[in-house]
Amino acid sequence: MTTIGILGSGQVGRSIARAAIIHGYDVVIANTRGPHTLTQLAEDLGPRVRAATAAEAAAAGDFVVLAFQYTRGEKLPVEELAGKVVLDTNNYMPWRDGSYPEVDSGARTVHELRQETLPASKIAKAFTHVQHHPRPNALPDALPGLIQLARPAGAPDRKALAVSSDYREAVELVTKLFDEFGYDTVDNSPLSESWRSAPGTPMWRHIVEGQTREQLVTNLSRAVHPSHQRLR
Repeated sequence: MTTIGILGSGQVGRSIARAAIIHGYDVVIANTRGPHTLTQLAEDLGPRVRAATAAEAAAAGDFVVLAFQYTRGEKLPVEELAGKVVLDTNNYMPWRDGSYPEVDSGARTVHELRQETLPASKIAKAFTHVQHHPRPNALPDALPGLIQLARPAGAPDRKALAVSSDYREAVELVTKLFDEFGYDTVDNSPLSESWRSAPGTPMWRHIVEGQTREQLVTNLSRAVHPSHQRLR
C-alpha cells in the first residue's frame, strides 16, 4: 500500500490527506508544532492517518507533499526526502511570503528555488490551482473543492490540473495521482515554466469552478512572462 507523507497540516495538507484516504492511500502527516498537536486531526481522518514528526513523515512516504509556502533558508528533512518525488503545493504570494527579486523578475520560479533547497529530490509543482477549502454552497459535510470538483475519467465536465517538474518520473506519478483523485493532467514542464500557473495568470481566474483540459492548455499558453509584464 502506498504511503503519502504530508508536511503541513493546514487546509492544503488536510484536503490532500482526505482525498488520499478516500482513494486507499495511507497518510503520515506532520507540522512544525509536533505530532501531539495532530492527535485530533488524525482521529478525525481515520485509521489510515497517523501523526509524526516532519522527518518521520518524510521517511515514511513513498512520495511526499509539501503543504506550506516557500521560505528562504527553510529547514527541511533533506536526507529523508532524498531520491523521492516531492509535490510542492506552494503558490508565490509576495504579500504573504515576502518578495523574492529573482521570482518577481521572472529569472527563477519559486519552485526552482525549492528544488535548489532539495537538490536530491524530484520536485513537482502540483495541486496549486484547486481550492482546498469548502466551496460556496458546499455540501453539508463541507467538502473541499479538491473533492467536490472530482469526476470519473471520461466525464464531460471533468476538470484538469497542471503539473510542472524537471523529472519525467515525477510528472508520471502526479498524472496517476490526479487521475485517481478525479482530474485530467496538463504537463506544464519544466519547473522554469511553472510561472504560467501562478496567481494572477489567465488560468488562475478559474480556480473556483475549474477548467477542462482544453481550457487549461489555452489559458497556460496565454500567460505573460513576468519579465514582459514589467515592460507593459
